Amino acid sequence: MSAYSSDQDLNVADTTGNGVEVDVATNLLNGTVRLSVLWTQEIYLHPDDAERVAQSLLRAAEHGRRIAEARSAGTNQSTSHSD
Repeated sequence: MSAYSSDQDLNVADTTGNGVEVDVATNLLNGTVRLSVLWTQEIYLHPDDAERVAQSLLRAAEHGRRIAEARSAGTNQSTSHSD
């Protein structure tokens, strides 16, 4: 099982039709965001697709922040002591 959750709403492929795709995923354990270009090292996007990738990255960043904050809150609660 992967710790990463891909953005299922993102469906973007290279304009040249060679099957290259973009994947944006959030690590569910620590909130980091992964941007992957699948099957190659570069991709050519139509402007609308580039905007979709940017929006997906923004969604992943917000999701990652929530995960990191929840993790931090859990750590702070478990280490705080009341006297």
